[in-house]
Amino acid sequence: MCGTCGCGNGENGVSIHNPKDLKTNEHGHHHHDEPAHEHTHDGHTHTHSHDHAHAHEHDHQHAHHQKKVIEVEQDILHHNDVMAARNRGYFEAKNIFALNLVSSPGSGKTSLLERTLKDLKTEIPFFVIEGDQQTMNDANRIAAIDIPVIQINTGKGCHLESDAIFDAVKRLNITDNTVLMIENVGNLVCPSMFDLGESKRVVIISTTEGEDKPIKYPDMFHTSDLCIINKIDLLPYVHIDVEKLKQHALKVNPKLQFIELSATTGEGMNTWYDWLKKQKN
Repeated sequence: MCGTCGCGNGENGVSIHNPKDLKTNEHGHHHHDEPAHEHTHDGHTHTHSHDHAHAHEHDHQHAHHQKKVIEVEQDILHHNDVMAARNRGYFEAKNIFALNLVSSPGSGKTSLLERTLKDLKTEIPFFVIEGDQQTMNDANRIAAIDIPVIQINTGKGCHLESDAIFDAVKRLNITDNTVLMIENVGNLVCPSMFDLGESKRVVIISTTEGEDKPIKYPDMFHTSDLCIINKIDLLPYVHIDVEKLKQHALKVNPKLQFIELSATTGEGMNTWYDWLKKQKN
């Protein structure tokens, strides 16, 4: 269970889909009731919800109840970390370079991924895991580029977790010496808490989001290796000081690297490609 928002309880329906197996792209709201769809129900997403079911009956025991919440969060994060270590070992054994792409909604994460795949697919073998609460939209966009992709719909969950990644990886049949792109659910809070076993974490922020985003959401920037500043083509039209944004981010994470680019115009994309190729090798 996510200690920030409470997602990850028994009401979640985590489902994994291959776009090639589905005739339509609107399945998210049916997963709980239709047994014909394949489900992946991670154990931790269906445990512990009873700790919160009767909070209104314990008004006189706030401190004790809060202690239970903390214990549940620690238990779930520990389970996730164990499963993430399993993923990391698998990736290392098969020489798979796994990137966890994280951002708030609207940063241009999917557009950046699309352009990267189109430009580099003849040089680098890619596999993709798409994470969204509902719909197959992003997975369909990637499948149209002829890249192997699996969609994870998290239902009410606001982040991907490591055992769902493991199940998706098995469905993808990832080959050795490849790059796995994991596009996380758009959220700068909860995904920061959940290690997926990735090789590197890349946080994407757009110039439209404001220069103080790193100090508003410090955990995500603290746990990332690279910060991509997207939509630099909009700089003449937005009030943002990019250098101040970097300064805020470096206060949170002094080792953070930066790449400025526009996934729309292509400016700065070669710098991103060079970083990706260097890290992969």
